[in-house]
Amino acid sequence: MFKQITKRHWTLIILTIIGIIAAYFILPVSVPLIVAYVTALFLNPSIRWFQYRFHISRQFAVSIVFLLFLMFLGLMGTFAVTRAVAQTIQLIDNAPYYISQLNQVLIDLQNNMNSFMEMLPKEFVDQTSSRIEESLRNSTDRLTETLNIENVAALATKIPNLIVSLLVYLIALFLFMLDLPRLKSKLHSYLTEETSEKVKFMNARLSYVVFGFLKAQFQVSIIIFIVTLVGLLFIAPEIAILMALITWLVDFIPIIGSIAIIGPWSIYMIAIGDLTTGTQLAVLAIVLLAIRRTVEPKFMGTQIGLSPLATLIAMYIGLKLIGFLGFFIGPLVVIAFNSAKEAGLIKLNVKI
Repeated sequence: MFKQITKRHWTLIILTIIGIIAAYFILPVSVPLIVAYVTALFLNPSIRWFQYRFHISRQFAVSIVFLLFLMFLGLMGTFAVTRAVAQTIQLIDNAPYYISQLNQVLIDLQNNMNSFMEMLPKEFVDQTSSRIEESLRNSTDRLTETLNIENVAALATKIPNLIVSLLVYLIALFLFMLDLPRLKSKLHSYLTEETSEKVKFMNARLSYVVFGFLKAQFQVSIIIFIVTLVGLLFIAPEIAILMALITWLVDFIPIIGSIAIIGPWSIYMIAIGDLTTGTQLAVLAIVLLAIRRTVEPKFMGTQIGLSPLATLIAMYIGLKLIGFLGFFIGPLVVIAFNSAKEAGLIKLNVKI
């Protein structure tokens, strides 16, 4: 088997290993630049559209798209901050009511527990009570440690770094948008004509995959929106449309999805004593989670050219190895490997 590996193959293997080791140390500090480059790739079709539609230079088209992108970020940021402040004020205003409701629930729970414990042996009751008190004490200590002044101050010191990262991201994004054609031509100048054609094939394939991924996410979210709206029309018709829209927007977040809205809502309704609504919301959350877990791999596989099983395995392994980003990177790695194999960059003729 090793006789079939040429000197060129060994060179590629060594360079790949060196690249992986370098990436391990460089990638963590290069996140703003990487995100800026990926964003520039997403925005590049819009730049080309402005160029060909209005017959303007790339610099002018980049300026237009960049300003539109900044406006979009500004509007989204303003909306998020405004809603967060409004919800915080509303929470503070309603805090006395929530506390009274919670106290009533705790009183009822304590009365029920007392009635139940009267039928149990005293030793068991004492042991259980001591364990509950110890758990509550440990939870209080952990919460106190988390909310102490040192942690709050440490969090505050990260704000300047976040601002610097944001500025670096925006500047790098603008420069990447300007220089993408030059960077591509520079890359291809180091390649032979045959290899250059193979790399172009890979780029076209990956571009198709990225847009297919976004299309799949949108299709899944539409199904989630319809099911959520129908369910909430029966559970809470007065706010069904608003909550369905919020759930639809949050559902774009992979892994978390709609459960981030419906789940806490269900727990809250149960906590205040509305068991019927809480149970209905819990059932709706389970249904939405089941839909996402069953439908998402199928749509992903259809749009990005992988079988549902391969897509599910790639997403799961990527999630376990890398974390949240692995959900995206896992399928992309498989697609990149298949594309390189189809283009002839990777040749595997191993038989056992």
